[in-house]
Amino acid sequence: MRNPHEILLRPMVTEKSLANREAYNQYCFEVLPSANKVEIRLAVERVFDLPNKVLAVKTVNVAGKFRRRSRRGVGGYRRDWKKAVVTLAKGATIPIFEEA
Repeated sequence: MRNPHEILLRPMVTEKSLANREAYNQYCFEVLPSANKVEIRLAVERVFDLPNKVLAVKTVNVAGKFRRRSRRGVGGYRRDWKKAVVTLAKGATIPIFEEA
Protein backbone atom coordinates (compact mmCIF):
# COMPACT_ATOMS: atom_id res chain seq x y z
CA MET A 1 0.00 0.00 0.00
CA ARG A 2 1.07 3.56 -0.66
CA ASN A 3 1.91 6.11 2.00
CA PRO A 4 -1.39 7.62 3.35
CA HIS A 5 0.05 11.13 3.07
CA GLU A 6 0.54 10.57 -0.68
CA ILE A 7 -3.11 9.58 -1.15
CA LEU A 8 -4.71 12.55 0.63
CA LEU A 9 -3.50 15.62 -1.25
CA ARG A 10 -5.47 18.35 0.54
CA PRO A 11 -8.73 18.98 2.36
CA MET A 12 -11.42 20.91 0.51
CA VAL A 13 -13.05 23.72 2.46
CA THR A 14 -15.99 25.11 0.49
CA GLU A 15 -19.47 26.25 1.47
CA LYS A 16 -20.95 22.96 0.31
CA SER A 17 -18.37 20.85 2.15
CA LEU A 18 -18.91 22.83 5.37
CA ALA A 19 -22.69 22.33 5.07
CA ASN A 20 -22.21 18.58 4.53
CA ARG A 21 -19.86 18.42 7.51
CA GLU A 22 -22.46 19.96 9.82
CA ALA A 23 -25.48 18.09 8.43
CA TYR A 24 -24.08 14.62 7.59
CA ASN A 25 -20.60 14.46 9.19
CA GLN A 26 -19.01 14.22 5.72
CA TYR A 27 -15.53 15.51 4.92
CA CYS A 28 -14.19 16.30 1.45
CA PHE A 29 -10.62 15.75 0.19
CA GLU A 30 -8.70 16.05 -3.04
CA VAL A 31 -7.05 12.66 -3.48
CA LEU A 32 -4.60 10.95 -5.80
CA PRO A 33 -6.42 10.16 -9.07
CA SER A 34 -5.26 6.53 -9.01
CA ALA A 35 -6.43 5.92 -5.40
CA ASN A 36 -9.38 3.63 -4.81
CA LYS A 37 -12.01 3.74 -2.05
CA VAL A 38 -10.28 1.19 0.18
CA GLU A 39 -6.99 3.11 0.06
CA ILE A 40 -8.78 6.39 0.81
CA ARG A 41 -10.60 4.84 3.78
CA LEU A 42 -7.36 3.46 5.26
CA ALA A 43 -5.51 6.73 4.62
CA VAL A 44 -8.12 8.80 6.49
CA GLU A 45 -8.19 6.33 9.39
CA ARG A 46 -4.38 6.31 9.70
CA VAL A 47 -3.61 10.00 9.14
CA PHE A 48 -6.28 11.29 11.52
CA ASP A 49 -6.16 8.35 13.99
CA LEU A 50 -9.79 7.28 13.49
CA PRO A 51 -9.79 3.47 13.69
CA ASN A 52 -13.04 2.00 12.26
CA LYS A 53 -14.78 5.41 12.18
CA VAL A 54 -15.11 5.77 8.38
CA LEU A 55 -18.57 4.58 7.34
CA ALA A 56 -18.51 5.35 3.60
CA VAL A 57 -16.31 6.79 0.85
CA LYS A 58 -17.73 8.35 -2.31
CA THR A 59 -15.43 9.39 -5.14
CA VAL A 60 -15.82 11.48 -8.29
CA ASN A 61 -13.40 12.19 -11.13
CA VAL A 62 -13.59 15.91 -11.90
CA ALA A 63 -12.68 16.94 -15.44
CA GLY A 64 -10.44 19.96 -15.89
CA LYS A 65 -12.17 23.12 -17.14
CA PHE A 66 -11.20 25.03 -20.27
CA ARG A 67 -9.63 28.40 -19.47
CA ARG A 68 -8.59 31.13 -21.89
CA ARG A 69 -5.10 32.54 -21.58
CA SER A 70 -5.22 35.62 -23.83
CA ARG A 71 -7.52 37.84 -25.90
CA ARG A 72 -7.08 35.74 -29.02
CA GLY A 73 -8.89 32.80 -27.48
CA VAL A 74 -5.76 30.76 -26.94
CA GLY A 75 -6.39 28.53 -24.00
CA GLY A 76 -5.92 25.24 -22.34
CA TYR A 77 -7.42 22.90 -19.81
CA ARG A 78 -6.82 22.72 -16.10
CA ARG A 79 -5.75 19.33 -14.86
CA ASP A 80 -8.22 16.54 -14.08
CA TRP A 81 -8.49 15.61 -10.40
CA LYS A 82 -10.32 13.28 -8.04
CA LYS A 83 -12.53 14.23 -5.10
CA ALA A 84 -13.47 11.96 -2.19
CA VAL A 85 -16.32 12.52 0.25
CA VAL A 86 -15.73 10.58 3.47
CA THR A 87 -18.59 9.90 5.91
CA LEU A 88 -17.54 9.44 9.54
CA ALA A 89 -19.39 7.77 12.40
CA LYS A 90 -21.45 9.91 14.72
CA GLY A 91 -19.25 11.75 17.20
CA ALA A 92 -16.04 11.38 15.17
CA THR A 93 -14.42 14.57 13.87
CA ILE A 94 -11.32 15.64 11.98
CA PRO A 95 -9.58 18.49 13.83
CA ILE A 96 -8.21 20.35 10.78
CA PHE A 97 -11.76 21.04 9.60
CA GLU A 98 -12.91 22.28 12.99
CA GLU A 99 -10.36 25.12 12.85
CA ALA A 100 -11.67 26.42 9.50
